[in-house]
Amino acid sequence: MRRTIVLGGIAVVAVLVVTSLASGRPSQKVGSVTKFSATINAGQVVPHPKGTQAGASGQFTATLTGTTLKWTLAYAHLSGPATAAHIHWGARGKNGIALVALCPPCKSPLRGAATAVTDDVAALMAGGKTYVNVHTARNEEGEIRGQIRVAH
Repeated sequence: MRRTIVLGGIAVVAVLVVTSLASGRPSQKVGSVTKFSATINAGQVVPHPKGTQAGASGQFTATLTGTTLKWTLAYAHLSGPATAAHIHWGARGKNGIALVALCPPCKSPLRGAATAVTDDVAALMAGGKTYVNVHTARNEEGEIRGQIRVAH
């Protein structure tokens, strides 16, 4: 009985989180600005990628103003061309779902904007619960990765 209650509680929380992320509520007050950054490398990818070159790394910077996230992504020394890059929901060392697509097509350096960032995604980014992941054909789950943090 107790196990059923606990599992039911976990299911309710999971539904609330997913519903909240999918709500599409606009992010932050108009005019508020938050800057983010991430240092990206193969050492942060779980499980460790195959065939990575020495020095496979990159840098991600972003500015969130209202609901618009303007970002820059640069990387080098991958095992092959990048096939995609995303912002994922996940703690350091844990894999998570993609929240914001950054590319394809992918060619370093990249600049872009996501124009409908919700409060929930902004809060995850500000709380260190998101990461940037760059994917290649050899490493479809990600070849380099970096936890996003608020830049000072």
